[in-house]
Amino acid sequence: MQPGLLPPVFELVYGPNAPQNVQCWDPAGAGHSRGVAVLVHGGYWRASFDASLMVAMVHDLTQNGWAVANVEYRSGGNGGGWPATGADVKSAITAVAATPWREKHLGPMIGIGHSVGGQLALLAADRLDAVVALAPVTDAARTYRERLGEDAAAEFFGTSPDEDPDIYASASPLRQLPLAVPTLVVHGAMDQRVPVHHSVDFVATARAAGDYVDFESPHDLDHMAAIDPSTRSWSSVRQWMAHRGSQLPRLRTSSSA
Repeated sequence: MQPGLLPPVFELVYGPNAPQNVQCWDPAGAGHSRGVAVLVHGGYWRASFDASLMVAMVHDLTQNGWAVANVEYRSGGNGGGWPATGADVKSAITAVAATPWREKHLGPMIGIGHSVGGQLALLAADRLDAVVALAPVTDAARTYRERLGEDAAAEFFGTSPDEDPDIYASASPLRQLPLAVPTLVVHGAMDQRVPVHHSVDFVATARAAGDYVDFESPHDLDHMAAIDPSTRSWSSVRQWMAHRGSQLPRLRTSSSA
């Protein structure tokens, strides 16, 4: 547990399998919340990585007035696969939206995903009011062809884009545009796990499709630093969330998810 972070106020179970859960925190203090931040971790679809990757962000966001839902989901090796992994994240967001806890926090629901978590949050944009994608995987076929993450796409999907182009298209935010919600993409220029050119191409395509997308590419930000709350880029993310949040609907209910 992150030092200074209290235990979650409750854990939401959204399916019968052990990874299908969401831990939820109220914002620190007695003030009104800015809204709900839904965190989706990365790890190149491997079960050896889990929601604990996002705990430092949980602490930072709760200290800055946000209620936080930290999503766990099935990955490769613990019951996941495609489309099950993507469906888990969508189900988790829908389940959070339907809780009295969510209704207590009247601000917008903003998804924040890192790496593959960025992929999953972008693909669930229709259930969110806005999305922050941190060094996201946006093109599964390109990830396969460039053999990123030690051949992570080949391992997870179990097939190639040539053999099953439809499954790769369904897993690629680049192929599912427009998103139709405000989006911020932050991707460090020195990232070697997911090359920044993936996000450059995604942002250009999304804007051409009519989406509102802000893009930041700090020159000194590497892949894991994208989820480090001590970085200057994270302060910029929080400012974007506060600004966009003030312009978004005050509550997305389960019926609108």
